[in-house]
Amino acid sequence: MKVSLFFTLIGCALVAGFIARSPQKAVRLFDGKTFRGWEGDTLKTWRIRDGALVGGSLTETVPHNDFLCTTRPYANFILRVKFKLLGTDGFINTGVQFRSKRLTNPAYEMTGYQADLGKGYWASLYDESRRNKTLIAPDSMLVKKILKPNDWNDYEIRAENRRIRLYLNGKQTVDYTEPDRTIPQEGLIGLQIHGGGKAEVHFKDLFLEELR
Repeated sequence: MKVSLFFTLIGCALVAGFIARSPQKAVRLFDGKTFRGWEGDTLKTWRIRDGALVGGSLTETVPHNDFLCTTRPYANFILRVKFKLLGTDGFINTGVQFRSKRLTNPAYEMTGYQADLGKGYWASLYDESRRNKTLIAPDSMLVKKILKPNDWNDYEIRAENRRIRLYLNGKQTVDYTEPDRTIPQEGLIGLQIHGGGKAEVHFKDLFLEELR
């Protein structure tokens, strides 16, 4: 009976999409020196400074959203990254796209999940250029307590089957399960700088563990 119950529970977990996956060895997505493994506007929008990927400008208005993307897709993973968002006016916002793809019109946009960052959006889950809405937002008082404005913060994205969890500085802010089975659960990872303001985002120490 115990063996039968075990396999019954496993079967239910598989159907629900919550079967636990084993993490593989973490790999560094950014070597700190080159754009190897990434593609995007590396002539004007994105650059490398002090071992970090830097997007946007503090002196010129960023004209539109722009993304630096991985050259390969990922499905189930744990992604850890440090970010620092700086800005003086306008709409100061950034985020980390995942399970996403580039659009052709406009070519600079992406569609898919975004682990959002910025005033009013810190550590929330947004659906970029698809449903165009926040899927789930964290407790604003928690974010106020743990966020380090204008400084380095730790961000973690756990994407496992249809379940997505976000963590800001070690505290969970989002636990979301995708109900729509037509939504793709694999795609590119992208770093965003939002258009419309004078803003600069820094990303470093990007480590990814694929879940198998």
